[in-house]
Amino acid sequence: MHKIKVLFVCVHNSARSQIAEAYLNSIAGDRFEAQSAGLEPGMLNPYAVSIMAEVGLDISHNKTKGVFDFFKRGAFFSYVITVCDGASAEKCPIFPGVTKRLYWSFPDPSTLQGSDEEKLEGTREIRDAIKSQIEDWIKTVA
Repeated sequence: MHKIKVLFVCVHNSARSQIAEAYLNSIAGDRFEAQSAGLEPGMLNPYAVSIMAEVGLDISHNKTKGVFDFFKRGAFFSYVITVCDGASAEKCPIFPGVTKRLYWSFPDPSTLQGSDEEKLEGTREIRDAIKSQIEDWIKTVA
C-alpha cells in the first residue's frame, strides 16, 4: 500500500513538528509516512523529549532537520503541515507536487515561562492538542 507522505514544519524542529511526526507515525504509520523539519533547525527541546517519553514515544535520538534541505533534494509530500504561528508559516517554501498545505497553530514550547514543572505541564498541553488534531485529521483523509 502506498503511504501518504507528510512533512510537519515548525521554526526549529525542536518540539511541535517532532511531536507531530512521532504521533502520526505511531497512530497511523500503516497509512502515513511522516517526517519533520524546521525553518531554522535547532536543538531538541528537552521538555518535548520528556513528555513524549511519558506516552511511550522516544524522540530522544531524533535529529533536527532543515526544511530547505528537503526542498533542495526535491522531496515530494502529499501534505506539508505547519505547526507554528502564521508569521513563521509564511516563510515555508512551496514544495513541488504538494497537494495540500495545512496550517495548525500551536504555541511554541520554548516560550513557556515558569518552573520546570510548569514548562512540562505547558508542553504536555501542547502535545495533547497536537495528538487531538492529528486524530481528527486522520479521519478526514481518504
